[in-house]
Amino acid sequence: MEEQQPCREVDVRPFAYALSLVDGKWKMHILFWLWKKEVLRYSELKRALGKVTHKMLSTQLKELEQDDLIVRKEYPQVPPKVEYALSKKGKSLMPVLSALCKWGHTHVPDNWQIP
Repeated sequence: MEEQQPCREVDVRPFAYALSLVDGKWKMHILFWLWKKEVLRYSELKRALGKVTHKMLSTQLKELEQDDLIVRKEYPQVPPKVEYALSKKGKSLMPVLSALCKWGHTHVPDNWQIP
């Protein structure tokens, strides 16, 4: 019987923190579209995401803004114009998103469809 090695302490905090920022059904999708398009208005983002509800998109955008991953710019005009873009902190996450995209490109089955 093998003798078990004592478990070394693992600091899970950095991993848990990073996941907490992108946890949510639409956050990674929002970050992806802002990465690819740079600046999007609310309606453009909603159109790009497809099935997202107004409440869900609004909530996810507020959380991303609070976590300083995106920047919301509001223009004082009628009708109101609001644009979203990645913040400096959000842009620093893009190498991770890029690696995930490359992995997906390599492993996506030919018959896979977006749910």
